[in-house]
Amino acid sequence: MNSSATMSEVIDHRAISSFQLLVFMLCGLVMVLDGFNAQSIGFLAPSIAEGLHVSIKSFGPVFAAAYIGLMVSALCAGPIADRLGRKWPIVASTVTFAAFTLATAQATSLHQLVMFRFLTGLGLGGALPNVVALAAEYAPHRLRHSLVTIISCGMPLGALVGGLLSSVMLPAWGWQSVFYVGGILPLLVALVLIRGLPESILFLGVKRTAPHKIAAILAKIAPDLDSVTIVHPAAPASRGNSIPVLALFTEGRALGTILLWVPFFMNLLVLYFIVSWLPALLRVSAAPVSMGIVAISLFSLGGIAGSLVQGKLMTQWGDRVILLVEFAVTVALMSTLAFASTVVAILSTTFLLGCFVQGAQAGLNALSVRSYPTSMRATGIGWALGIGRLGSIVGPMLGGLMLTKGWSPRQILLTGGIPALVSIISLVTGHFFRAAAEPGHPENAGSTRRNIE
Repeated sequence: MNSSATMSEVIDHRAISSFQLLVFMLCGLVMVLDGFNAQSIGFLAPSIAEGLHVSIKSFGPVFAAAYIGLMVSALCAGPIADRLGRKWPIVASTVTFAAFTLATAQATSLHQLVMFRFLTGLGLGGALPNVVALAAEYAPHRLRHSLVTIISCGMPLGALVGGLLSSVMLPAWGWQSVFYVGGILPLLVALVLIRGLPESILFLGVKRTAPHKIAAILAKIAPDLDSVTIVHPAAPASRGNSIPVLALFTEGRALGTILLWVPFFMNLLVLYFIVSWLPALLRVSAAPVSMGIVAISLFSLGGIAGSLVQGKLMTQWGDRVILLVEFAVTVALMSTLAFASTVVAILSTTFLLGCFVQGAQAGLNALSVRSYPTSMRATGIGWALGIGRLGSIVGPMLGGLMLTKGWSPRQILLTGGIPALVSIISLVTGHFFRAAAEPGHPENAGSTRRNIE
C-alpha cells in the first residue's frame, strides 16, 4: 500500500494491531504472575504456620517483608526504566521473583520466610510499574484508560488462580508445592519475554536513539504502510534533572503528585490488609481454612470484575467521581463485613469489596499513567506504587499488632474503613485545589502532551 503516516498517527489513529495485542497479552501475563506471587502468602499463611509450628500472629513481618521489597524496588525501578528502557527491567524483575519464590518453598523457619519474601518482593516491585508503563505506551489515547485497567486485572486474576491452586494443591502436596508453581512459571515466561517483548516505542522516540528499532516496530504495527515519518517529541524542560524523582515536583506537578500518593497509600493498605489477614481472621473466628481461601478467591474475582469496567466508567463519568464512589462504598462494605454472621453474607461482601477496592486500584494505576509524560512515566508510576507500598506494609503490620493486642476480628475490620475515608478527603482536596497546579497539573498533563505520550 503506497501510503505514509507519522509515528503518533500509527499509535493513536489506527485499529490496534496483532503486534500491540501481543504486547498487551505479555504485559498482562506478567501481571498475573505478579499477583499470584504477591498474594499467595495470604492463602498459605495458616498452613505454613501450622507446618512450621509457629503462631499465625507472628506472620506480620512475613507479610510486610515482601511489601518492603516491593516498595524499594518500585522506587528504584521507575527511574532506571526512564533512563534505560522498560523491557529489560521487566525481564530481570520476573527472573528475580521467580528465583526467590522457589527459594521460599525451601524455608524452614520464620526468619528464612522473612528473608525470601523480601527478596521476592524486590522482583515483584520492579515488574509492575514498568509493565503498566510499557502497555500504556503501546495503547492509543482513546483506549488507554480501558487497556491499563484491563491489564490491571492480572493482579486479582493471579490471586484468584493462586487461591484455586492452593485449594487443590495444599491437601495433596503441601504449601511448598504452590511456591514451586509460582517460581517455575515466571522462569518460563521470562524466556518468552526475552524474545517476544519489544522496547517501548515512545521511550525510544523520547531518547532519540536507534531509529532502525523504531522503524522495525512501526513496521510490525502497520505492515501495510510503505513509510512512517518518525517525529521526535521536544525534550521536556525537566529532562535535565540529574535526580529523576525531582521531575515529579516540577512544572506544577507537586500538588498532583502528593495527592495521587495519598489514595495509593490508603487503598493498598486496605487491599493488602484484606489479602494478608482475612483468612487468618476467619480462622480465629473458628471458620475452616478452606473458607479463608474461598473468601480471598472471591475478593480476587470481584477485583477482576471491577477492573474490567473501571476504565469505561472513568472515561464516561470522570476519574474523581468513580473513585469517590468506590471509596465511599468501601467504607460501608468494611462495616458490613465486620458484622456479617453467615457464610453467604461474608462471601458476598468479600466479593463486592474486591470489586470496589481492586477496581479503585486499577483506576489509580490508569490515573498515574496519564499523570506524567513518557520521559518520566515509569518514575511517576513507580513512585506512586512505591509510596503506596508503604500502605501495603502498614496494613499487614497493623493487622498483626491489633491481633496481639487482643482486638476482635470485628474491631479490626471496622478500622478498615478509615483509609478509604482519608482517600475521599484527598480526592476532594485535589478537586478544590486542582487549579493551583495548572497548567502542569498531572490531570491536565495528558491533554497538553498528547502527541508525545
